[in-house]
Amino acid sequence: MKSIKSVYKIGNGPSSSHTVGPYHAAQIFGERHPDADKFRVTLYGSLAFTGEGHGTGKAIKSGLPGAEVIFNLEEKDLPHPNTMLFEAFKDNACIGRNRIFSIGGGSIRIEGEESDEDIEIYPQKNFSEILNICRERGLDLTQFIYRFEDPSIRDYLKKVWAAMQDSIQRGLQADGILPGGLGVARKAKLLYEKRCYNENADVTMNRLIAAYAYAVSEENADEHIVVTAPTCGSCGVLPAVMYHMQKDRGFPEEEILDALAVAALFGNVIRTNASISGAECGCQAEIGSACSMTAAALATLYRLNIDQVEYAAEIAMEHNLGLTCDPVKGLVQIPCIERNAVAAMRAISSVNLSRFLFSTRKISFDEVVATMYQTGKDMDEKYRETSHGGLAQIYYAN
Repeated sequence: MKSIKSVYKIGNGPSSSHTVGPYHAAQIFGERHPDADKFRVTLYGSLAFTGEGHGTGKAIKSGLPGAEVIFNLEEKDLPHPNTMLFEAFKDNACIGRNRIFSIGGGSIRIEGEESDEDIEIYPQKNFSEILNICRERGLDLTQFIYRFEDPSIRDYLKKVWAAMQDSIQRGLQADGILPGGLGVARKAKLLYEKRCYNENADVTMNRLIAAYAYAVSEENADEHIVVTAPTCGSCGVLPAVMYHMQKDRGFPEEEILDALAVAALFGNVIRTNASISGAECGCQAEIGSACSMTAAALATLYRLNIDQVEYAAEIAMEHNLGLTCDPVKGLVQIPCIERNAVAAMRAISSVNLSRFLFSTRKISFDEVVATMYQTGKDMDEKYRETSHGGLAQIYYAN
């Protein structure tokens, strides 16, 4: 498996696959062809169908100023649902082209090439192998991670956590209408400030965590800086729960960083053996993965044993299986923002169940990841980030 750094990427929303990845691809292609006087980028698949709402063209032009962006809605036989064709011209002659795939979480793959992200640093390829090593060597998951990662990983996690906190704090202070034409109002500030009459501790906790998740997701929808966790569409789940644990529950930052490392390890297992792309496997690959990562992180904060951590992550993924990706108008707003808050609550419930019932479990984390991937492959294309089905279709039909 690759470094856990590949799970967390800091960039502009609203979609890691549709903005962060394409922007990075545009930058690389432009650097390769400094003498070109014209660029053309053709988008296919999910990028073509929802790219306008997701801001893909804007992201590409930001990374490759002056580029002509074409949305090809016709071609179906694609090597990946998020396919881009970059072409460079000089004096009307094509001097270079690359087919590039936005493979989820802000990562890209250039056809026929390897990248730094392709470097394998973990010899283990799934969680069962990780579990075996930890048991053989008497390691917990954080110790396992730090044995394989570069020493710079700690500083990287600090940078990631700072960006996550910034997105929450900005989102809690902002109000107004999100862009895109749906007229969706920001709600994080309202959730954060509005206390119910006779509100008890449990209601307060739920309200605050929801406010934090809304804050990040609304920043993402407004195309501001967020952290993929593991994607932009699911970027509010993990920060919301971790922010609550530090700000409201008093957990120290050093323990939060360890929890983020474990969360990324589980995200890494998912992306290695399945997918974190809504265009490939539906929202179960995004919100399901984020929920699973968050459950693992929270279980780590509570210092649960490795079996309890695994079970928490498995429960969280299992009960997001089949979740469709059907963004209304191609925007990462309805139902995406609300889903982040719901998934944060579900992650907490998953940890509570795992604490008491881990010894009775029947399904492994690897099995539920394999199930998610197969479910995504079986899912009708219209439910995989095309805005052709589900809420995206029903909303306009009515």
